[in-house]
Amino acid sequence: MNFLAHIYLSFDNPEITLGNFFADHIRGNKYKHLPDTVQKGILLHREIDTYTDAHSIPKKSSKRLHKNYSHYSRVIVDIFYDHFLAKNWNRYSNVPLDNYVDAFYDLLEDNYEILPLGTKRMMPYMIADNWLYNYANLAGISRVLDGMNRRTKNKSKMNFAIVDLEEHYSDFENEFTAFFEELITFSKHKYNSLCEN
Repeated sequence: MNFLAHIYLSFDNPEITLGNFFADHIRGNKYKHLPDTVQKGILLHREIDTYTDAHSIPKKSSKRLHKNYSHYSRVIVDIFYDHFLAKNWNRYSNVPLDNYVDAFYDLLEDNYEILPLGTKRMMPYMIADNWLYNYANLAGISRVLDGMNRRTKNKSKMNFAIVDLEEHYSDFENEFTAFFEELITFSKHKYNSLCEN
């Protein structure tokens, strides 16, 4: 899953949210210096990713893209799924998306000293372009895909995936909706077991 989903699946626990958000910038077990609850957020992130990678519904979404984007199709699906989460936000949260996102950016700034270097480098761009809020519209998703394509030196052609999203919009949305209900249940169970220890 992509950024917004990982933040949401931290269940409003600030330290879990931090770890769950920046876990991709942490290699192996190089997180032992972080506060205990932040470490649990990293572990939760990894559980979510493992579950998602093995699940039949994201695989189905990815298969639709595989011919054009090969191994990048999984990354594209993560971005598409964040679009549907943002677009349908009021189905999942009572807090308006703009307020939720602003509070998250404040959390990053308040905990800047513990953020990994990769997160510190990304953060100014994320906030300036308000990535998380703009996931809700197709123009925002198109910008994200363009940026990802540039990061692969135009090898991925991910910038063209906005066309696939528009062509198969209802299929992707239905797959996200079905999968995300299961992912919430799984993540809540893992969150509870991590926080009990």
